[in-house]
Amino acid sequence: MKLYTISEFAEKLGVSVSTLRAWDKEGKLVALRTPTNKRRYTEEMLYRALGIKNRQEPKKIVLYARVSSAGQKPDLENQLEYLKDFAAGRGLTVDEILADVGSALNYKRKNFLKLCGMVTRGEIKTVIVAHKDRLVRFGFEFFEDLFAKFGCEILVVNKAEDMSPARELTEDLISIVQHFAARLYGQRTYKARKLTRTVREALKDAADGKTEEPAAEQ
Repeated sequence: MKLYTISEFAEKLGVSVSTLRAWDKEGKLVALRTPTNKRRYTEEMLYRALGIKNRQEPKKIVLYARVSSAGQKPDLENQLEYLKDFAAGRGLTVDEILADVGSALNYKRKNFLKLCGMVTRGEIKTVIVAHKDRLVRFGFEFFEDLFAKFGCEILVVNKAEDMSPARELTEDLISIVQHFAARLYGQRTYKARKLTRTVREALKDAADGKTEEPAAEQ
């Protein structure tokens, strides 16, 4: 059975060490004690502590925005202003704003990971994003279901403007090509841009019905 020190447990739970000491003293979450009288905590205590924390602290409303590259930072500011206006129009008080610059295929984005940590600690009631792909390119429904298990709703502002299945698949394929081309050749190299452009044109031709059928075998 894994045991956490008080500092490890505080970090995992997202509260201060003094809060844990207070809960111990008040009998809300009594720690185990080592022979040298040090506090120790178990995984079971973590889930119990999450329940205590959720009852004591109001859940947050968080805005999350993302753009793919540093050159799109003006778009990031516009995206955030748009989300702020949306929240204000709904009468929602925003508690925290998180934003990343990086690919939607990269699940190690700093503030994306912070957001997921806050959700799994039960700190967030609602996450507001402009489009599904601002959060993740693939697996949105998985994250939507996962967040819901921790009492968090993902509010997508532009649901009515979602792309058609064909357009969405095209954008997904282009994103994959861009991601791996950048890893193979570097983000700004001619080869990476050429490969992405070739794939984009091929997909456009296919969508327009210009793809030639292969000749029948003789």
